Amino acid sequence: MNQALQTLHSVFGYETFRPPQESIIRTVIEGGDALVLMPTGGGKSLCYQVPALVRPGCGVVISPLIALMQDQVSALRQLGVRASFLNSTLDAASTREVESQLLAGELDLLYIAPERLTRERCLSLLEQSAISLFAIDEAHCVSQWGHDFRADYLQLSLLHTRFPGIPRIALTATADARTRLEIIERLDLGNARQFIAGFDRPNIRYRIALKHNPRQQLLRFLRDEHVGDAGIIYCMSRRKTEDIATWLGEQGLDALPYHAGLDAATRASHQARFLREEGVIMVATIAFGMGIDKPDVRFVAHLDMPKTVESYYQETGRAGRDGLAANAWMIYGLQDVIKLRQMMAASAGSEEHKRAEQHRLNAMLGLCEITSCRRQALLNYFGDQLDQPCGNCDSCLEPADTWDGTEAARMALSAVYRTGQRFGVNHLIEVLRGSEADKVMQFDHHLLPTFGVGTQWDNNQWRSVFRQLVARGLLSVDLDRFGALRLEEKCRPLLRGEEQIELRRDQPRQKTARQQTRTALPADIDVGLWEALRERRRLLAEEQGVPPYVIFHDRTLQEMCCQLPRNRAELGHINGVGERKLEKYGAQFLQVIEQHAAVR
Repeated sequence: MNQALQTLHSVFGYETFRPPQESIIRTVIEGGDALVLMPTGGGKSLCYQVPALVRPGCGVVISPLIALMQDQVSALRQLGVRASFLNSTLDAASTREVESQLLAGELDLLYIAPERLTRERCLSLLEQSAISLFAIDEAHCVSQWGHDFRADYLQLSLLHTRFPGIPRIALTATADARTRLEIIERLDLGNARQFIAGFDRPNIRYRIALKHNPRQQLLRFLRDEHVGDAGIIYCMSRRKTEDIATWLGEQGLDALPYHAGLDAATRASHQARFLREEGVIMVATIAFGMGIDKPDVRFVAHLDMPKTVESYYQETGRAGRDGLAANAWMIYGLQDVIKLRQMMAASAGSEEHKRAEQHRLNAMLGLCEITSCRRQALLNYFGDQLDQPCGNCDSCLEPADTWDGTEAARMALSAVYRTGQRFGVNHLIEVLRGSEADKVMQFDHHLLPTFGVGTQWDNNQWRSVFRQLVARGLLSVDLDRFGALRLEEKCRPLLRGEEQIELRRDQPRQKTARQQTRTALPADIDVGLWEALRERRRLLAEEQGVPPYVIFHDRTLQEMCCQLPRNRAELGHINGVGERKLEKYGAQFLQVIEQHAAVR
């Protein structure tokens, strides 16, 4: 471990490991297998990169995304690590060169796509080479119940049989108890030590609101809190990503679309701009994001509700990887739920899979509708606990107003029952509010006892009631009847007068003092020096064709602003400044600090 600490400092520029990195690294260095569950931004990569540098041979990293491989290899080469990758972007000559480097022992880390690794040619190459470890990144991709399933991951258990003496480390940021068991079974990790570091990302502020004017809600959020910030906006459909990106461009924002329907060159170009330029907004479907190692994403916004809590956690986790303040902002409506359930019903999955997906969607809707601390509910879903409300979600900062919805809920349930459980929300509201619309008269629903009993509540209030009853499992949506609502067994006590129900009062919240994430700099930082250091970083990144954060993270620049190092020795003690970067960039950043001090 002395060698591991020396590597951590000299290569990566850090003085100490974070818990539980040291225990994980010790296990792998000593030849043991490990399953690591650690939140995004928690330092998972170091858990295999350090052992790969300490143990003899080359560390092989199985990664599902080409973009992630290229990004990490680029960052490692900046640190002086001999890293490369094998994937479909290489031509035959480049592939042979990398293979020769591996055979000659000239590589420290090699990233390989799972579909390439399982080919006999690649396995034979690895058997002829000195391998220090196998790291299986994004290990949740092995789960057929998960949200990012990759069929090629199912074959990775062969690593245990073909290379029994080489340690394996499987890593993920997103896995509930069921997914963890599946990872262990499918990757043959029964004897691996498990390290579950928790799921909490305290720097992320979770905020969820109802849709009422989605574009204006989004624009207000961006202009009020994230001017000039990089962020990701998720939409359910490809067309919507393009429409929103175009519209944001018309509003003067630098926004790009990303979805699987775009050609590969366009996707690659947009992704490169997002990674290498500052302040770019990516409007994307779920095709974008897994493994994106951009630390300064200040917000992740959802214009549609994700289908699972796992997806939501994974996607929001792309914000604030640098540990600085970030926003996870979402708006949703009942129509999102209906669309997602229609998609599930139309899928080719088994009935068991559809039931599991339905359960997960209900959990996601429940997270949206709760009035208590969202972070506590989110962590609880993954089996993690937070003893006290977090103080950094909308429920904690602006507690929801509730009201006794018992009478309204009984009216709503009665209307569903008396209309034969065959109609959707809009028709039921017309009955409750006494509308003489053609459809109401056609089915004689104006003769029902529930006709006109709910005139004290407007259409939006009734939609809120129905949505919350669906979220709590008292009503369900019948997709075979185009969104008709049906009674569930759980509603009986309420209908019988045996239970009361408190509902969220959906109304525009009073504007409170904003805490903008983009100005989340320590109070004593000289903003002029901060901007000067960022500009020098930008110029260096442009010269080398790499993202700015590959030169130095924001947090490293902030520490320079606070510590004001005046020589190489002092600069070398800044977190994130390893020996290679000190040698390569030290003089230039010291010059910026010295020049700034001279003009003050």
